[in-house]
Amino acid sequence: MTEDTILAAGCVLWRPSSAGGTPEICLVHRPKYDDWSHPKGKLKPSETPLAAALREVEEETGHRCAPGARLPTVHYSVQGRPKRVDYWAARAGTGHFTPHREVDRIIWLPPAAARDRLTQARDRGLVDALLRVLNGA
Repeated sequence: MTEDTILAAGCVLWRPSSAGGTPEICLVHRPKYDDWSHPKGKLKPSETPLAAALREVEEETGHRCAPGARLPTVHYSVQGRPKRVDYWAARAGTGHFTPHREVDRIIWLPPAAARDRLTQARDRGLVDALLRVLNGA
């Protein structure tokens, strides 16, 4: 990691399915990029990655959450700068989504549909990582 690395954090937000069985995963739509992703965002000065992840989930989805297992870290480049995003599994708690400038829609989907809806391939492996954690693998 270099000095100019962009540090961010997020969660793969999930809730039990109302029909039982597989969980539902929350994806956010960001109109600025017209993409679907997991809730995430940049760390504030002196903020820990987990604190940032929980804050970003609440800011982007309106839901508080209970963090669980650490998921894989994703690395990629943004306008020539390296970016590191730390992720956690997080079970959705109370809350209500209200559209805003950064996120205009959220959607709850079963894992296979969430994997298909995600815009970036790098985000799809996080769905599989969540399922491994939830299945105790």
